[in-house]
Amino acid sequence: MPFDKTVLQVIPELDAGGAERTTVEIADAIVRAGGRAIVATKGGRLAASVKAAGGEVVSMPVHSKNPAEILANRGRLLALIRRAGVDIAHVRSRAPAWSALWAARAAKIPLVATYHGAYRAQTPLKRFYNSAMVRADLVIANSEFTAQAIRDQYHVGPDRLRVIPRGVDLREFDPDRLDSARIARLCGAWGVEKGENAFVLLLPGRLTEWKGQEVAIDALARIIAGAGTGQPGNLQLILAGDAQGRDDYRAALLRGAEMRGVRAMVQAVGHCVDMPAAYALADAVLAPSTRPEAFGRVAVEAAAMGKVVIAADHGGARETIIPEETGFLAAPGDAAALAAAIAAARALGEAGRAAMGARARERARSSFSIEAMQRATLQAYQSLGA
Repeated sequence: MPFDKTVLQVIPELDAGGAERTTVEIADAIVRAGGRAIVATKGGRLAASVKAAGGEVVSMPVHSKNPAEILANRGRLLALIRRAGVDIAHVRSRAPAWSALWAARAAKIPLVATYHGAYRAQTPLKRFYNSAMVRADLVIANSEFTAQAIRDQYHVGPDRLRVIPRGVDLREFDPDRLDSARIARLCGAWGVEKGENAFVLLLPGRLTEWKGQEVAIDALARIIAGAGTGQPGNLQLILAGDAQGRDDYRAALLRGAEMRGVRAMVQAVGHCVDMPAAYALADAVLAPSTRPEAFGRVAVEAAAMGKVVIAADHGGARETIIPEETGFLAAPGDAAALAAAIAAARALGEAGRAAMGARARERARSSFSIEAMQRATLQAYQSLGA
């Protein structure tokens, strides 16, 4: 789709995260379609990726929640808009939303706001603070779950609210392109045993209570207790995620596994730089978050790799997984339900899991690709008539 506009995306930082990766992907789409992509941000590791895609990065303290800095950022953004001839501004977080709103209004250009999460507003002041996002000319939600959360809190008509699901890179997450040596290296580094009766569960996500690591450990303990053997050797759980300073939580998880008699089954391997290989070595992937995920990137990435996903039955997972067809959903926070779903995935056998994974992969390719997300976002920009 030809696109000759200049778009300014505003995001607090460009480190790892869904909003940050989407910023890079949209910058790439704008440039490839013939437009100019500018990102205003504090900076971060993905700034280089924006530049590699042909975009421009302008350093600005848009991460700040200080009222004086927010007001100053209004002037900085307005000056940038006028200097660069920006046609559309697109803000991706609450922190810079007021600054972007005021600057866009002063410059008389359209403002787009994307909700990358379903923000909670427990006080009137917080609700007002969040409302900068819904004052945009077009509001994008990354899932129907997020869109409903917006509708529940604010009056946003269907003419201004659009659902554009998060996209997965089908070139990166493609089992046909994966070198088996990468899988072997990861198995060696993590001590994963892939014997005839081995069953490897992967739980990706930073180590924090709501990601459900404790529920998964409890589920394993229930499986072992139900088997009556006490022998966990052929069942393994890999917790792949950074503790991000929560070393006490990591230690508590492993102590809990020890107390439940499943410590030999559980490995906390830290941050993983090769997620396609991590998904490939797993027999099933867990996403047992105890709080609803706004979208749930893990479920779609694993599906793109042809893997069976077992996720908590709430949030975005209800949109990305078709129960019993492309994966399993289990009651949130319910270790017994998660154990039952794991048992159901094992009972499918290798051929059954491959068939379910193939259906999941096709759904990811047809509904949740980066290309679909990029195309829908450019169409949203075009609809503003800037």
